[in-house]
Amino acid sequence: MSGFATAERVSRELSDNFVFQRSLLAYHAAAERIGGEVLEIGTGSGYGIEVVAPHAARFVTVDKHAPAPELLRQPGVSFLQATVPPLPFAEASFDAVISFQVIEHIPDDGAFVREIARVLRPGGRFVVTTPNAPMSLTRNPWHVREYRADELRDLLLGNGFASVERLGVFGDERVAAYYERNRRSVARIARFDVFDLQHRLPRRLLQLPYDLLNRINRRRLLRENTDLTASIRMEDYRLGPVAEDCFDLFYIAEK
Repeated sequence: MSGFATAERVSRELSDNFVFQRSLLAYHAAAERIGGEVLEIGTGSGYGIEVVAPHAARFVTVDKHAPAPELLRQPGVSFLQATVPPLPFAEASFDAVISFQVIEHIPDDGAFVREIARVLRPGGRFVVTTPNAPMSLTRNPWHVREYRADELRDLLLGNGFASVERLGVFGDERVAAYYERNRRSVARIARFDVFDLQHRLPRRLLQLPYDLLNRINRRRLLRENTDLTASIRMEDYRLGPVAEDCFDLFYIAEK
């Protein structure tokens, strides 16, 4: 991704609240499932550090871009600026690896998963989230690919992991109401793409227009549905057995 703040990097901005609260759930759910020495791949804006770090003896977080320095001042937290794969760590360095909304951006996802398996100790866990392809409203040109439930399972089992617990992130009625408004809004924009350019043009040509339209759409939804957008909380999301209508895949793979 480029150096400016694209809509892919979820923030605390109110227009991002639908996605931000879902991302918070992933961090809290992961914090309940990890311990020891933990690696995060994809720091983003860094809001997950304060959630996960207290559950780790050591917490290393990696990203192409550094988060705000104050987020790294917690005991046992360190940041490494790097592009992955490969991972700049020795074999069997960590008890757990977490990576949220990253794998869909990685061209060689098999190499990415193998590197994670390599740096994990025997019995270590990889907690990963990624969008559930059937719930995407349009092509996202920032993503190299999106996964269906079985595709992500097969990727993990085929690249160094012995078992996979398959969960999904679901929303309640409030979340469903926002999603439906967003679906209608995206459909209004997409009707102007009469030549289906979103699927015909190379990803890189579409990234900046997509990002601009995404921001405009989120802010318009906020203006038109302020109370609904602001009312969504982490508790409006839940984990359950993976299904076609979950928003994200939340998988725990064990080495």
